[in-house]
Amino acid sequence: MESTSPPFALGPPRQRPGMVPNATSVPQTPQIGQPMASSSIPPPFATAFLGSSRPAPTPFASRPPPPGAIPQGPIASNGPPNSGFIAPRAFPPPSAQQAPALAASSSIRAPPPSVAPTQGSGLRQYPGSPPSGASMAAAASPFMGPPASQQFGRPPTSQSPFSGPLAPQLPFAGPPSSQRPLVGSMNSQLPLAGPATSQLSFGGPLSSQSPFAGPPTSQAPFAGTPTSQPPFTGQPTLQRPFARSTTPQPPFAGPPTSQQFGGPPTQTFTGPPISQFVSPLTSQPYSSRPSSPSYMATPYSQPFSKPPTVGTTFASPVWPSQPGQVVPSLPGNVQAPPRMFGVPPGMPSQQIPPVPPAMGHSALAGPQVSTQSKIDPNQIPRPLPSSSITLFETRQGNQANVPPPATSNFVVKDNGNSSPRLMRCTLNQIPCTGDLLATSGMPLTLMVQPLALPHQSEEPIQVVDFGESGPIRCSRCKSYINAFMRFTDHGQKFICNLCGFTNETPRDYYCNLGPDGRRRDADERPELCKGTVEFVATKEYMVRDPMPAVFFFLIDVSLNAVQTGATAAACSAISQSLADLPDGPRTMVGIATFDCSIHFYNLRRASQQPLMLIVPDVHDVYTPLHTDVVVPLTECRQSFEQLLESIPSLFENNKVADSAFGAAVKAGFLALKPTGGKLLVFQSVLPSIGIASLSSREAEGRTNISAGDKEAHKLFQPADKTLKTMAIEFAEHQVCVDIFITAQTFVDIASISVVPGTTGGQVYYYYPFSAVSDPGKLYNDLRWNLSRPQGFEAVMRVRCSQGLQVQEYAGSFCKRIPTDIDLPAIDCDKTIMVTFKYDDKFQENSECAFQCALLYTTVYGQRRIKVINLSLPCTSMLSNLFRTADLDTQFACILKQAASSILVNSLSQVREQIINLCINILHAYRKFCATVSSSGQLILPEALKLLPLYTLALVKSIGLRNDGRLDDRCYWVSHVMSLSISLAIPLVYPRMISIHDLTEKENDGSLSSSTIPLSSEHINDDGIYLLENGEDCLIYVGNMVNPDTLQKLFGVTSVDGLSTQLVLQQFDNDLSEKLSDVINEIRQQRCSYLRLRLCRKGDPTGTHFLSYMVEDKTPGGLSYVEFLVHVHRQIQTKMA
Repeated sequence: MESTSPPFALGPPRQRPGMVPNATSVPQTPQIGQPMASSSIPPPFATAFLGSSRPAPTPFASRPPPPGAIPQGPIASNGPPNSGFIAPRAFPPPSAQQAPALAASSSIRAPPPSVAPTQGSGLRQYPGSPPSGASMAAAASPFMGPPASQQFGRPPTSQSPFSGPLAPQLPFAGPPSSQRPLVGSMNSQLPLAGPATSQLSFGGPLSSQSPFAGPPTSQAPFAGTPTSQPPFTGQPTLQRPFARSTTPQPPFAGPPTSQQFGGPPTQTFTGPPISQFVSPLTSQPYSSRPSSPSYMATPYSQPFSKPPTVGTTFASPVWPSQPGQVVPSLPGNVQAPPRMFGVPPGMPSQQIPPVPPAMGHSALAGPQVSTQSKIDPNQIPRPLPSSSITLFETRQGNQANVPPPATSNFVVKDNGNSSPRLMRCTLNQIPCTGDLLATSGMPLTLMVQPLALPHQSEEPIQVVDFGESGPIRCSRCKSYINAFMRFTDHGQKFICNLCGFTNETPRDYYCNLGPDGRRRDADERPELCKGTVEFVATKEYMVRDPMPAVFFFLIDVSLNAVQTGATAAACSAISQSLADLPDGPRTMVGIATFDCSIHFYNLRRASQQPLMLIVPDVHDVYTPLHTDVVVPLTECRQSFEQLLESIPSLFENNKVADSAFGAAVKAGFLALKPTGGKLLVFQSVLPSIGIASLSSREAEGRTNISAGDKEAHKLFQPADKTLKTMAIEFAEHQVCVDIFITAQTFVDIASISVVPGTTGGQVYYYYPFSAVSDPGKLYNDLRWNLSRPQGFEAVMRVRCSQGLQVQEYAGSFCKRIPTDIDLPAIDCDKTIMVTFKYDDKFQENSECAFQCALLYTTVYGQRRIKVINLSLPCTSMLSNLFRTADLDTQFACILKQAASSILVNSLSQVREQIINLCINILHAYRKFCATVSSSGQLILPEALKLLPLYTLALVKSIGLRNDGRLDDRCYWVSHVMSLSISLAIPLVYPRMISIHDLTEKENDGSLSSSTIPLSSEHINDDGIYLLENGEDCLIYVGNMVNPDTLQKLFGVTSVDGLSTQLVLQQFDNDLSEKLSDVINEIRQQRCSYLRLRLCRKGDPTGTHFLSYMVEDKTPGGLSYVEFLVHVHRQIQTKMA
């Protein structure tokens, strides 16, 4: 039954189908508003799942797959490596993941100084965060770096030589750190009285060619209208690019006033015609980048021995190693990995004398910079790595600080605003009016990642129990009590920071106010001093008992799946992942296989082999048993493992080529309908029979797209509404579907991906599937899916201050009422985008508040409400918007908008919209904020100076190119919709490093930080290069590589001896060991077991590698320098 009442109202939330009222739970009655004791409820996903008491994850899985499980022979390439992820993603340590009994609440105390992150030698203060005093000076637990890089592994085989006790593994912590620092170094900025700029002059004969196959039309992007593109005329002036200040500047410390800042920092380009940009490299562009010290810590040596408790943090998963390889010893201290992206400080040789301000812009005037007489293509803006760790305080002096880039490595101190990992806005100052926002051309959106993993050194999120009465809320808008609600009348009333309503303070929550107007106990109550807190939900937030953790596996056993090894790989991965499921009676499992019919298995036959029950009707599906198909794992583990071992041989002679995917998914849903849970489907071929059967649209799609058919975008939409209707029903009964596609042909991801996209699930895509190289990634992906921090039967709502209202949500969810989104499952990797529109205006110097509330059930069966708060200053100055713009969040927003637009517009229109959006933003800055009057200068705001590069990379990405496969593009769209901010930029602008010279590189930081621009000018025939984008890891081998290098890395002496199915092993030499270290480090940084692929010059794989060189000129697009010229000319046209 549905209701229009708010989901978090004080009354019961809306009834969900299949749910019954909770009649048994007895609420606690502890002292109101107190956080849970450290020995009581574990925070959701605190330490791997988090501190369980079963044996630690072993470096080698305890159960080998069945003999002959993978028909193509041993899998020696891309199995699970021994090193874990670098982010604090955690596989369950040893103890049972069992919900401890609720304990009485303890009184609230302020967190001891020891839990706060320290500012050690490896931790620098973030610009804008003044010194925090003695409390931050106290020593804290240092950042736990990753374990020593170890060689590549795979799901162990029966020939594994390891048998005895296994060494405990090092738990990990820390966010993904292959990221960049601030966009624009502080030492490159002029004093904050005005913008720091460098200039690039254009005015010469410029190409009239449009950037991407035809001039833009009048179709508007996400903001603004495009203009025509006249040919470029005139001779260029030769001036210097990118001059930067070498004077160190004071940090920014809070919101500016109109007298304090004359405008945001800018960057201006001057330079010669296009032909002068293609000079060869003369030096290493990043050689002068200083190294920064990083945290070092001694790794843990003992496994966890008790269930998780409040205050624990995340560990990282540790993969089994590959048999037959030498495991390097673990050093005593392990360095923290570097950030990936960033902008370098000003070059030592550059001088930035001031330039007189131009007339006509006196209100926004600020210092400008002189220019060089010649452009160096290596000096144009590019992301650069950094290995330093930043301390970021969310608020200082009652003002919000501008957060570091999402792709950087930082430690957060929550002073009232939530961590930017959890919620981040595209603008860190909110425009007072909608007109000001429209003038800027920038979007106003929030990116919410509610279960994002914290850094190891950050304070844990506090869990607060208000007893039977539940958390304090505003009587009008139902927002939750937070640090920005102001108490008045001696504490007897409080004013809501979102709607302004004055509420009575409950009698048992009353406290006197201090001289500063704050409650005297504010620092002792997490909900009054922290930006993020979790409340224990009471009975009124439940319509049934919290659901158990249920996992149902569906395996394709059709002819193609069996012959390619996909069936055996899936069975092996499931068998080895059972150890990572939560222990205890609440964890339940089930399994079915399918081809042209569906085969269920009775798992309760304890002493007998599981009984197969066949459902032949794939048009009217039913479940043969309602009690024995899904059973507790503790009752069937042995028979479940035996069944997984027997399935490959049971169907090895199967000749049925059809796949009843839709019917199988419906049958799995019927088995989970009473409880809800996760349905994990392994699919290998196009669904061809039964419910939701599909036909191949690949040939039609290839023809239409290459011909520029305006209707081609319809091929990116589902073939019919059957699967969408099914998915909505799944979501109503709290069933989440994840699909692992192990295909070698077209499977119509456009139709299939609707199911996970509606139920909060995910699509995993292995094309073309290889039984040699892909089972390792399949195993690791499944293992992380089952054991990562996650919640079930969730509802989320975002509230905001009066003056704004939520316009739209975007991501993987089901939306049944306008204000909320339903998430049958939510995990630490999922991001929700929230866009806003104005319905009123804000006052200057006021603050705009945002609050996200997530009601969900933990894997331990506890109902929680996670509340995330963010309060940002409002401004009426356009220059402040550009100065505090968040590039990473804005680009993630543009990326997701482009993915959505692909479904309704042609690719050429989407590319045009993206380019015009970039031009409109830069034109607004040039017109209203910049002070340079010369028409031959392209001026970029400092905070957004990489926007043209990322825009160019996006329009050349697989999602927007004409030459992509239909399934590849549809997978890209599905992947992008729930992608986190930190992975958005690497997806379109990957990282490339050279690996043939690893032994020659200085090892004072990270081997993976010596990045190379994405241009073929930097690729030599005698080199070997690695490129990774968070999904794939490509290794490119030139045709003139030294045979000795090939022998050291691959064990062959010629390029012709290399197999495209990369089997990468570690050999006993420094170069091979360093390559293993680099790949494991990257896998850790990306929190993903990247798929290795070998690319050779001269064959299609080499062409695929070169397609990532987004700075090169292509038949359908401009080079990076030419694109800057095009952007400049379009801005000139708009200015005229």
